[in-house]
Amino acid sequence: MSLSLVVGLGNPGRDYDGTRHNAGFAVVDALARSLDLAWETSRRFEAEIARGELTPEHPVLLVKPLTFMNASGRAVQALASFHRVPANAIVAVYDDLNIPLGLVKVSVTGSAGGHNGVASLLAQLGDGFIRYRVGIGPKEPVAVDMADFVLARFSDSQKQLFDQQLSSLTSGLRFVLTDGADRAMNQLNRLPNAQ
Repeated sequence: MSLSLVVGLGNPGRDYDGTRHNAGFAVVDALARSLDLAWETSRRFEAEIARGELTPEHPVLLVKPLTFMNASGRAVQALASFHRVPANAIVAVYDDLNIPLGLVKVSVTGSAGGHNGVASLLAQLGDGFIRYRVGIGPKEPVAVDMADFVLARFSDSQKQLFDQQLSSLTSGLRFVLTDGADRAMNQLNRLPNAQ
């Protein structure tokens, strides 16, 4: 069975740990823990990587780019090219402030929606990768700058809710990988207000 690349988007380093923009890292970290996988730093690919399998038929390579969000596509394209992984076998896990906190939406096409990490993936890979969009919204207060909002940490109550949802977010991600994007969209996309 062919390899799937599961890419968590975020910013490396302690300064960004626990920020809303690192929700992708958090979900992929949780998946790695559930599979008992260890992260290794690859200087060649500018990423932390963890290799394992969901089942013998579903090998996975988990990836956390170390290029910072705006250049995420560089690390992902290098890994995808080296392992000959097509775009439709790449799952990008990232924060979306148009989705309520802790919920998820799966899609396979669309614009970057103002997300610089996704814009970088589109520039390097083209369209066709699977998007696993993790809710961090709504943006409150409404007047706060978007960059300030996503680069801030969750409030205590939001962190508690997000941590409670990590198990279901991880299960949803597993479902995407084992059953495919179409079935996952039917199963997981129950958000009438999500963009």
